[in-house]
Amino acid sequence: MNKHKFIQQRRPQWKKFELFLREASSRSLSKLPADKISTFSQLLREISHDLATIRSRGWGHELTSYLNDLVARGHNLFYSAPPTNFARFYRYLAADFPRLFRANIGYFLIACLLFFLPMGVSWCVVQNNPELASRVIPEEYLAQFDQMYGEGGGLNSDIENTSESDADSEESEGTETGTFGDQRAAMAGFYINHNVGIALKCFALGVLLGIGTVYTLLFNGIFLGAVAGYIISQGNGDRFLSFVISHGSFELTAIAVAGGAGLILGNAIIHPGQRTRFQSLQVRGLEAVQIAGGAAAMLVMAAMIEAFWSPADFPDSVKYVVGSGLWLIVFLYLAFAGLQTDSRFPLHRNTSHSPREGDQH
Repeated sequence: MNKHKFIQQRRPQWKKFELFLREASSRSLSKLPADKISTFSQLLREISHDLATIRSRGWGHELTSYLNDLVARGHNLFYSAPPTNFARFYRYLAADFPRLFRANIGYFLIACLLFFLPMGVSWCVVQNNPELASRVIPEEYLAQFDQMYGEGGGLNSDIENTSESDADSEESEGTETGTFGDQRAAMAGFYINHNVGIALKCFALGVLLGIGTVYTLLFNGIFLGAVAGYIISQGNGDRFLSFVISHGSFELTAIAVAGGAGLILGNAIIHPGQRTRFQSLQVRGLEAVQIAGGAAAMLVMAAMIEAFWSPADFPDSVKYVVGSGLWLIVFLYLAFAGLQTDSRFPLHRNTSHSPREGDQH
């Protein structure tokens, strides 16, 4: 085939591809129908072959430059990462994360067993035998708990006026409000760093065959249970429970969710199936990362509640009602969010990955 006949035969495809590029650039390739995306991919491969043919036969720099530009634009459009925006992030939290969580709920249930069962046992043991608390909790922590949750303690961090004479001055009130806001913001930052750190540890240590995740869940469950049991044994149960009930809904659940993600990593290494362990970790690791990301978002919410709502000066009854409502919200979110999209947008699953390969859904 000579150059003229080749160009005459292939030019309609090149023009068609140019139209695709213009349409995809204005609407985003991901918004095109599936059949058009498939056609786009096929045209990209064909034009890449045309470019190789023209280069090998030396049919002119101008034609080579034209096709090279088409291929480069098509490649960048087809393989570029989709832009991250608020709508995509919202969809992830509102639908993708809870759906992926439910698809791997078995790991979460195991993590709950490893976390909440030791918590309940240590809670009961220490509450009935407070002297055992020092075997789990450092003495300085026990003194801090006594001060924080005792009568007249510093649990409520609302700032008191530092001087009687300045109590009614507008300047003092303005300073007080500013300090109050700064303290709340600082505490929110501290809680986010601390809580997300625990979740990431539960998740990341899953690469140690899941042993690190199991240890982290057991340790934190025993420690938190001992803390609760000790504080209640000292007669400070109402102040403690009314403080933790609200943010605990997101915080404790998220730790178990992150632990489940860590167990996914561990299982991927222990039971790779027909894949290599590295390939299994790559495939299952993507889902585990997405689940851990959702847990981190829940912990950020818990930190905000812990900093701004939990220490607020409201009656305990109000906090119990709000806290119970938040526990219900967390349950409904994980159990039902995204259900309406399940049939239209089924989760992408690797079909070569089956229960025979060691996956424990």
